[in-house]
Amino acid sequence: MTFPETITIEELDRDPFPIYARLREEFPVAYVPAANVWFVTRWDDVQTVTKSPDLFTADADASPVDRAFGRPNILSAEGPTHKALRGGLEPHYRPKKVADFIDALVTPIARDYLSKIQAKGQAELMSEYFEPISTLALARSLGIEDIDAETLRRWFHGMSAGATNFENDPAKTALNDAVATEIEAVVAPLLARLRTQPDTTALSQMLHHDMPEGETRPDDFILPTLKVTLLGGMQEPGHGAGTTLVGLLQNPDQMAQVMADPEALIPRAVTEGIRWVAPIATQFRIPLEDTELGGVTLPKGAPVTAVLASANRDESRFDDPDRFDINRAAAGAATFGFGHHFCAGRWFAAAQIEIALRVLLDALTDIRLDGDDAVVFNGWEFRAPRKLNVRFTPKG
Repeated sequence: MTFPETITIEELDRDPFPIYARLREEFPVAYVPAANVWFVTRWDDVQTVTKSPDLFTADADASPVDRAFGRPNILSAEGPTHKALRGGLEPHYRPKKVADFIDALVTPIARDYLSKIQAKGQAELMSEYFEPISTLALARSLGIEDIDAETLRRWFHGMSAGATNFENDPAKTALNDAVATEIEAVVAPLLARLRTQPDTTALSQMLHHDMPEGETRPDDFILPTLKVTLLGGMQEPGHGAGTTLVGLLQNPDQMAQVMADPEALIPRAVTEGIRWVAPIATQFRIPLEDTELGGVTLPKGAPVTAVLASANRDESRFDDPDRFDINRAAAGAATFGFGHHFCAGRWFAAAQIEIALRVLLDALTDIRLDGDDAVVFNGWEFRAPRKLNVRFTPKG
């Protein structure tokens, strides 16, 4: 068997980056049987797949996201359907709109969770700080007010199992389906109310945006995209914040730089953190015809994943790409995807990460990893610290 045929999901989950490096070098476009998909791993090829709608389409019901959440959804829809779905969601998360509400939304949540850990002098920051902030901020921005952080985190982990189920594991499918049913039961009465009593939330906009007077979109048009948005919006900021903090803690000189000038350097640290370990690793496509790429012919209709996390470590674009370095020259990154399916919530995610880190670093000093196994990364499609144990000293 060739190298790509021997790759396992377990190896990818443990640490995909050595695998991506070898694929870029030897098999830049390769079928990986364990994941039932072609991997495209070099920067230029990833851009070709994601920015060439005449060659590749996102409209592919073979994707794990479609199987998990249904269709139409914002990730796989094309044409007028995609325009309608994105048009209902994107206006709430554009830069100027985000700037208007992000601080008032996220800062109180961050301070509340900080208060729960501050006096202890130690914490597991993913479950006790970063993930609760991320899940609550996203839910509240959508208009889902009465669900607690633990329920939202459970929703996230259940949906994550479905969205990353490239191997068609029935246990992951069952976990996802149970959570999806629960979400629908919670959201249905909210949608019913918003049909007659619209407000300024993103969920209300999804129902009413660009619709004729007196008409709204049906639940089955909204729900798949709502689930996608819940998953990505809860996952990306919390996990990106945890990853960025790990990079800083493992590089004390860079942490010192950030602490000396947080206003200027927290945004740069965030940009580097989510390049170094992209929270969401791929964009899924299928070729519209037999298509040559990277010396290989991709068959029409074959499942293809453009590996953004690998593009972010392409040696042809980034110097010493495996190193976390907030001082590297700006070169752009693939983290939020490319083309007309790039992440609609990218500005919301980045701003939320910055606030979570700023609140933490403003209140604590001498933050340090707690033990040799303080950090445990896992996952290839959704990669993040699953454990981030730290000790610290409260300021003042």
